[in-house]
Order: sequence, then structure tokens, then C-alpha cells
Amino acid sequence: MLSEQIQAKIERELVKYPADQRQSAVMAALRFVQDEKGWIANDDMADIAAYLGMPQMAVYEVATFYHMYNLKPMGKFTLTVCTNLSCQLCGSDDTLAYLKQKLGIGIGEITPDGKFGVREGECMGACVDAPMFTINNKKLCGRLTPQKIDQILADLEGGQA
Repeated sequence: MLSEQIQAKIERELVKYPADQRQSAVMAALRFVQDEKGWIANDDMADIAAYLGMPQMAVYEVATFYHMYNLKPMGKFTLTVCTNLSCQLCGSDDTLAYLKQKLGIGIGEITPDGKFGVREGECMGACVDAPMFTINNKKLCGRLTPQKIDQILADLEGGQA
């Protein structure tokens, strides 16, 4: 069941759309669930579908189409590395390899302490700062080098998100 906080946020979102277009709030609803729980389970998608009056499959289609939704636990800090062409040409493969080596995990995995998860993502629309990753789909970090990655990870470990 969706929490009261999520329901209130969805209701604030729904005023932006015509009354017969409740499904327009699906992306925001998915984000609200992920922000609260860290990821989106199938039961959450069913709850969103029921709340918005749309088929559960339609919610699933949205959640699986966009790379910003975690459909399994991905750690406290999900690092989503852009691996599209512009970022690849600027070294995203090296960034991904460095993160995997540094954290000791592969793509789609989380560290044993549950702090970090690594994912690949589609274009983030800031090619000028390539290579880059996002932290929890909220903070964009670009022009990454091993030294800059080390500093970002240290800041996150120290509670500076």
C-alpha cells in the first residue's frame, strides 16, 4: 500500500493534469515510491496502478523503459554511469571499470555493506561534462577522473551527499 506521504505527493501532482488523465502522474508516482523506499517492487507498481486507475502493465512499461527507476535494491547510493556514445568517447568505459574495481562490484550489483550500487544509464543530456554519473538520479557528477571519483565516494561515505 502506498504511504500517506506518497499519496499526498501524488495528489499534489494530479492537480497539474485533467481529471480524466490521472495516468499522467505515473512517472512522479514511481519517483515518490523510489525516494521513500529506495527501489520499486512489483507490489508498488500494482499499488500505483490501482491509485491512478490504470493497468499494472502500463506502470511496469514506464518503470522498465526509463533507466532512472530501480526495480531491485541498489544500495544507499546508486551510481548510474552514462555509457552512451559521447560519454564512451570521453572515457565512460574507464569510469565504469574504475568504479567496478574500486567498489569490488559489477554492473547491477551493490556493495556488501549496502552503500553503493552501480548501473549503466542512457544519455543524461550533459555531454560537455562527459564522462559522468548520477547519484540516486538526483546529482550529476561530470568530468570524472579516478581522483574525482575517489573524492565523491569519500564524501558520500562521510555523509556529504
